[in-house]
Amino acid sequence: MELLDQIKDKARTLQNRIVLAEGTEMRTLKAAEIVLKEKLARIILLGNPQEITELTLKEGIDISGAKIIDPLTNVKRQHYAEMMVEIRKSKGLTLEDALKSLNNPLVFGPMMIKAGDADGEIAGAINSTGDVLRPALQFVKTLPGVSVVSGVFFMLFKDKSIGDNGILVFADCAVMPDPDEKQLAEIAVTTAKTAKTIANIEPRVAMLSFSTKGSAKHAMVDKVVNATRIAHEMEPELMIDGEMQLDAALNEEVGQLKSPGSLVAGKANILVFPGLEAANIGYKLVQRLAGAEAIGPILQGMAAPINDLSRGCSTSDIVNMVAITSMQAG
Repeated sequence: MELLDQIKDKARTLQNRIVLAEGTEMRTLKAAEIVLKEKLARIILLGNPQEITELTLKEGIDISGAKIIDPLTNVKRQHYAEMMVEIRKSKGLTLEDALKSLNNPLVFGPMMIKAGDADGEIAGAINSTGDVLRPALQFVKTLPGVSVVSGVFFMLFKDKSIGDNGILVFADCAVMPDPDEKQLAEIAVTTAKTAKTIANIEPRVAMLSFSTKGSAKHAMVDKVVNATRIAHEMEPELMIDGEMQLDAALNEEVGQLKSPGSLVAGKANILVFPGLEAANIGYKLVQRLAGAEAIGPILQGMAAPINDLSRGCSTSDIVNMVAITSMQAG
């Protein structure tokens, strides 16, 4: 069974409550119809109910199983606003400003999750990453012991000899432009957990660089070396090695030549790039030139799953992300 099929089967058993914050966006509405038809999750749409009804009637979209909530009139606004004030009291947030902020679905969605009224959220089809993440970080916050949110892509190959049965996981391809060594270590550890949760693979993490085991000297290499050490301290049982060049990570002959005895070299299924520039370019090269299917970005590190869509996303991308978000919510 392919990875996406496995994810969807698991999502069906979980039946988590997923907020679609852009409830009047057409791709989102079409995705909601598919999710409900395939029983992948319970859907909460945010927006004006009349506008949503008119749009679905006009396009012949059936979302009769969805819950529609208007952030402007919902009865829990006061409760959410009081929670916001408590969370941000050190920043001087007033009740009046909190109530105004809740008019924005990108704020209302995370507050539903914080209050236990939803399990996850998806947005970004018509909003920037910054606008999606800002309220999530302010109110849902990060996991204990994690200071950084990052984004992973699951790269799916037709050649099953690559990675773990044709699956490689790339990080961080979406959020942190230039992580320091501690942040890079957190990204590695969190990515390993995401890979196990989503794909049920035993993580073998390669910390990528232009150097393998001291073949080059540079501050950029030192960052990866130190990040690997910190990640080992965080998760002593995790199979992780670095610094390592890409060929050493993926080709067993090269890996054992450059890093003999390594449990990861030549066998990596998770590639942690030293920065966003390399990771973003890397996943797009593999997607476009090697024909790999790119699933993501899947955001990780937050206390509850909130995922950001590309503004060029398709309806099927949103459906897939609903299933993934449901799995992250457990």
